[in-house]
Amino acid sequence: MIRIKLDVMMAERKMSLNELSEKVGITPANLSILKNEKGKAIRFSTLAALCKALDCQPGDLMEYMEE
Repeated sequence: MIRIKLDVMMAERKMSLNELSEKVGITPANLSILKNEKGKAIRFSTLAALCKALDCQPGDLMEYMEE
């Protein structure tokens, strides 16, 4: 299972969901799906935009966990 650590990165950067939404051009609702780990997939373009906005690497946003 891949865990998305968007909430952790946002907290470390002191960034709200709405602020991040504006920076990456993704609706708050869709970001919330990622943040709450309800998503089934993520586009590379979305991942790249998140990394740019949060000044991080993809590995900072994702973690592999055995089920």
